[in-house]
Amino acid sequence: MTAMSSIISPYYFLLILLVAAHSICCSATDKEKDVYIVYMGSLPEGQYSPTSHHLSLLEEVLGESAATESIVRSYTRSFNAFAARLSDEEQQRVASKKEVLSVFPSRTLQLQTTKSWDFVGLTETVDRNPTIENDVIIGVLDTGIWPESASFSDVGYGPPPTKWKGVCEGGSNFTCNNKIIGARAYSLNETISARDENGHGTHMASTAAGNKVPDASFFGLADGIARGGVPSARIAAYKVCSPFGCASQDVLAAFDDAIADGVDLISISLSLGVIPVETDVISLGSFHAMEKGILTVHPAGNSGPNVSTVASVAPWLFTVAASSTDRKILNKVVLANGTTLIVSLRTVLVMFNIRICKDGCLDSGLVAGKIVICESGGIQETFRAGALGAIFPDDSRKDVAFVLPLPASILPTDQFSVLMSFLNSTNNPQGTILKSEATEDPQAPVVASFSLRGPNIIFGDILKPDISAPGIDILAAFSPDGSPSLFLNDKRQVEYSIYSGTSIACPHVAAAAAYIKSYHPDWITSAIKSALMTTASPMNATTQGEYEDGEFAFGAGHINPVKAREPGLVYEATKDDYLKMICSKNITTFGTCPQNVTGSPKDLNYPSIQVHVNPEANFTYRFPRTVTNVGSPNSQYEATVVVADSNIKVSVEPSTLSFTSLSEKLSFNVTVSGGGLKLGSRLSASLVWSDGTRNVRSPIVVYTNKS
Repeated sequence: MTAMSSIISPYYFLLILLVAAHSICCSATDKEKDVYIVYMGSLPEGQYSPTSHHLSLLEEVLGESAATESIVRSYTRSFNAFAARLSDEEQQRVASKKEVLSVFPSRTLQLQTTKSWDFVGLTETVDRNPTIENDVIIGVLDTGIWPESASFSDVGYGPPPTKWKGVCEGGSNFTCNNKIIGARAYSLNETISARDENGHGTHMASTAAGNKVPDASFFGLADGIARGGVPSARIAAYKVCSPFGCASQDVLAAFDDAIADGVDLISISLSLGVIPVETDVISLGSFHAMEKGILTVHPAGNSGPNVSTVASVAPWLFTVAASSTDRKILNKVVLANGTTLIVSLRTVLVMFNIRICKDGCLDSGLVAGKIVICESGGIQETFRAGALGAIFPDDSRKDVAFVLPLPASILPTDQFSVLMSFLNSTNNPQGTILKSEATEDPQAPVVASFSLRGPNIIFGDILKPDISAPGIDILAAFSPDGSPSLFLNDKRQVEYSIYSGTSIACPHVAAAAAYIKSYHPDWITSAIKSALMTTASPMNATTQGEYEDGEFAFGAGHINPVKAREPGLVYEATKDDYLKMICSKNITTFGTCPQNVTGSPKDLNYPSIQVHVNPEANFTYRFPRTVTNVGSPNSQYEATVVVADSNIKVSVEPSTLSFTSLSEKLSFNVTVSGGGLKLGSRLSASLVWSDGTRNVRSPIVVYTNKS
């Protein structure tokens, strides 16, 4: 349930079957009624009982007794909404009520799933603000948490911050402490417990804020100190996923609670795919979080690398792509003729050496004690049949390691051909699959093949993803109840495991944001986001391997948390700015639109610039921007524009900004013009404001549709 791949598709197929079986059961007993979320906007001021209003509204449609049976949950703490079981005709009648902004079905979200911190510069010895970092609370909405992990020990911690208003409702046999200061669970499909039976949530939480734990490894691989990016921060765990999936109504309930509980940041490694923001519970919940000064970090999504697929599109979300670190995992298959086949990057994790005797089939009597060579798929079958190992050909996903339940190697087709030639050349083929090993990767960071790409198909003039962070082969804490390979018959228990996915890139950015917040606790969410985006390390589109999607793959670049601590200038946007932007797209779900609203997403004070143009046509677009001085009181910034293609021109007016005080705001206009772009073009440029010490960089992207 991390990075999408053919390797783990059997588990996803099982998950889909479970969801389908559950839905069939419900439909038989609930007369074709499904769970719908009824969204009514912000909570009214003054005396108001949301639950009573929700029930009263349902009674008008269903009658008193049916309304009580229908309602599933009321959201009463941070916004005004409820979930109810309704027929199609009933949900239409509810939607017609004047106080209802939208009604949409509850859907099932999917999980998008150390050395990486050293790689991005957030080392153990870096300067920190420990007192304030200790008061930062990260809310993790996921599969729960394993509280007994050493990564969550509270030795040396004082009591929770006084701002904390949450509770520990983790269920029986679950205890919070001064590290995990809150826990809640929501699923209606199982016994309520915040304990993580999957491992995903534990991995995410420890990546963001886990303690320093020495001698951590996955069967000796990736050994060293496991730690989160902000190891002193506190964690609040919200379990929104069960074995049946992650239901929309539970995710929205967790947002409702997390906002009211007093978290500082939300990390949510779940996705519904690309859907309109007005029916996306993550977009809705994070909008209300933003209102309260809480930044929500969200993955771009897996199943890449196709363009126009990025699943996190709202501009108030901090959207994260996954990239590599300078550690890659290698696998070697040594044949008896001396040939060594090295599986670079694209590998599975092997825990011990295995001797090969001969090729076999999936009859357990034949494959037991042997390595099975399959032309495609079959890892689960070889495991169940008792094979000691397996080898498969596959040219996809060359950049990520996967945990499998038995020693295995996945060879590129050219090396698989070498293997087959060897097998056909002898009657007694022998060889060895060596244990996986870690080695240095000088090409990092490179965006993962599975990471979803832009452009943003909902808001075409807002660049997504926003930023890139480590998301390949990351070691972090795990649940002993979870399967490290995600195969249900894999009964190994581990305290630390290796994950890949945009899931795991997400808590990296959440921790980086928490690090910035520990130095600037009063900054609004957009300022923190701006600081990380404008100081990100640029990534070269021509070095992204097979998938040269440039900013559509990595956004502003690769995170640099230490540099982001002092960005110099920040681009700020408030609720009113976001509301004006979405109202310009005729979306009215998020609040009352200003009368005679004008403008477009191009006018949003965003740290990046993107514009969609028509092929071959001439164009000129103006982007108004305002920066706030957070560097030196008396400072002067000069604009530099870098354009890589003569088909576009970029000008800045004024090109000099002179500040006389901190928090001073100055405005400028960026004009992007050109013409003659071919179908499917993506041209890149950048604007850098510099005072000689600080460089504030904004990527600029001009593109046309591919078809």
